Amino acid sequence: MSTTKIIIAGFGGQGILFTGKLMTYQGLLDGKYVSWLPSYGPEVRGGTCNCSVIISDEPIGSPIIDNPDIVIAMNRPSLDKYEPRVAKGGKLFVESSLIDRKAERTDITVYYVPATEIANENGDNRLGNMVMHGKVLSVTDAISFDNVRQAIEKVISARHRDLLDINMKILAAGYSGGQAAASRFA
Repeated sequence: MSTTKIIIAGFGGQGILFTGKLMTYQGLLDGKYVSWLPSYGPEVRGGTCNCSVIISDEPIGSPIIDNPDIVIAMNRPSLDKYEPRVAKGGKLFVESSLIDRKAERTDITVYYVPATEIANENGDNRLGNMVMHGKVLSVTDAISFDNVRQAIEKVISARHRDLLDINMKILAAGYSGGQAAASRFA
């Protein structure tokens, strides 16, 4: 039996909650039990936000996550807050286009992903969250890549339906690459 606990954190407007919903729908399509718990301040766009996602082969008792297996940190305050909480042996994904420090932990695997840069190179700098989502899919087995398009179709709003193809393109760019050298922080 497998359970993966994920925290996605950053500023409002970075697609944090969208990414969490997308992971949740992918888990549902994979036939898993899922939990999605959003949290954001009253500022919404520009304020801090995060969400917790649990994907499991067995029923989930609580949506609260103390020590996530995976953290996606899209800004410096999120890295500062959640890096200490990653479970030993877990994975930390750092948005290296926007975060100006290296992770301090040595007992976790850290991926430095210049998500905003990759998204910009592929057509829309607002979709760094999709780069990160693709990278997570490429290095974990919590959810499969196979049903990602179907999940995006469920999650994307009607007014943004025209962004379906660019979301898929940028997610694929994150899936196929997205690892930057840690030397940027040396």
